[in-house]
Amino acid sequence: MLRKEQNDLLTQTGPETPMGRLFRSYWIPALLAEELPENDCPPVRVKLLSERLIAFRDSDGRLGLIDEFCAHRGVSLWFGRNEECGLRCPYHGWKFDVTGQCTDMPSEPEHSSFAMKVKLTSYPLVERGGVLWAYMGPADRQPPPPEWEFATVPAAQSFTSKRLQECNWLQAMEGGIDSSHVSFLHRAELNTDPLFKGARGNQYNLADARPVFEVVDSPGGLYIGARRNADNGNYYWRITQWVMPSFTMIPPRGDHSVHGHFWIPIDDEHCWTWSFDYHPTRALTDAEVAAMRDGKGIHAKCAPGTYRPLANKDNDYLIDRAAQRAGSRSSGVEGIAMQDASLQESMGPIADRTRETLGSTDSGIIMARQRLLRAAKALVDDGVTPPGVDSAHQRVRAAAVVLPPDQPFKDSAREALIARPGVAPASV
Repeated sequence: MLRKEQNDLLTQTGPETPMGRLFRSYWIPALLAEELPENDCPPVRVKLLSERLIAFRDSDGRLGLIDEFCAHRGVSLWFGRNEECGLRCPYHGWKFDVTGQCTDMPSEPEHSSFAMKVKLTSYPLVERGGVLWAYMGPADRQPPPPEWEFATVPAAQSFTSKRLQECNWLQAMEGGIDSSHVSFLHRAELNTDPLFKGARGNQYNLADARPVFEVVDSPGGLYIGARRNADNGNYYWRITQWVMPSFTMIPPRGDHSVHGHFWIPIDDEHCWTWSFDYHPTRALTDAEVAAMRDGKGIHAKCAPGTYRPLANKDNDYLIDRAAQRAGSRSSGVEGIAMQDASLQESMGPIADRTRETLGSTDSGIIMARQRLLRAAKALVDDGVTPPGVDSAHQRVRAAAVVLPPDQPFKDSAREALIARPGVAPASV
C-alpha cells in the first residue's frame, strides 16, 4: 500500500513533476515509423507526458517533433501543409521547420526579420527498429540512441505494435511485472495461442499456480524471478527484466519469439502500450507475423486506421460470459493483451493504491515502486541520472530456465540475462 502523496508522485508525469522529469531522461517510443511513411507526408498529432505535439517528416527526410500550436494565434499545426522542409500554418502562413524555428511569415512586411525571433518547443526524434523515439529532456543531458535488442536486430526478426490503454501508465506497467496472474488469467491461452503453445514451460505454469518470487536489483532496474516446480525436484524459473522506467521483457517459451512492452504516458489517465516480439537468431515466420497482426500473443487487434483496440471499455471488451462459465477464459475476454488491459482499466483511470492489499507475489511491484521513488528523488534533489538511461542497461534479455534447487537464478542465469548478438535466448 502507498500513501496518497507517493501514489500521486508515481502517477503524475506532466512537465516539471518528479516522474515527468524522470521519463524525460530517456528516449521513449513516440510513433511507429509507419505513421510517417514518406517525406512531406501529413503531420501526426502526438501527445506524450501531457504535452501536445506534432510530428512530421520534411522534404529531406528529417524528423520533427514540435509544439502542436502555431506561435501566432494558437492554431493546431495538424491542419498545416507539409511542404519544402517545413510545416506551414493554414491560418496566416507562418512556417516552421523540424527544429521549431519559424522560417517564413507571409503576413509580415517583406523584409522583416521577425521570423527569426520565433521558435516553437521542439524535441529530437530518431528512427530505430521501425520506431520513432523522442527525447524530451534537457539538451545537455541527451543520452545516446536506444539500444534495445528488438530495435537493433534485422527488420525481418522483429515486430512492434502499439495500442491505446485508457488508464495510468503505472497500473499497466505493474501488470507487466506480475508473473503470478499468468497461471490464472491466461491459462487457456498457454496451450492455444499460436505464439505461446507447445512450450514445455507452459505445463509448469499450469501445474503450479503458486509461484515463489525472488527479486533482485539489476543495473537498470530489477530481475524478477518467479519460481515454479518442475520435473525431478528442479525449479522452473521465469525471469522478467524490468528496466526503468517502464520497459519489461517477458521470458520466452520454447522456440517462440522473445517479447515485452513499454508503457508510455500520454497523460495521467491514458498511456500507449508498446508491444514487441523478436527473435535474436532467426527471422519471424509469415505465420508468426500474421498472428501478431491479428492480435495474438501480447498484441491486440485495433480498429482500422486507429490504434484503439476493437475490444474496449465502450463495448465491455466483447466479454463472453458463456466462455467464462465454461471455464475456457477466466475473465470472459479474448486475447492476452485485452485480458490484461480490461482488468487494468477496470481499476479506474488512476488506481488508488491506498486501498490495496498486497501479498508475497507482489514483491516485484513493491520493489519497482521503491526504485522509482528513489530515482525520482535523486534526480530532482541532486541531478542523479536514473538507471536505464545508460545504453548498457538496455542490452538485456528475459530468460526461462530449469535449475536444481540449490542454484540461485541470479548466478546460474546471469549470462542468459545479457543480450548477445547471434546467441539464442534461454527458453523452456
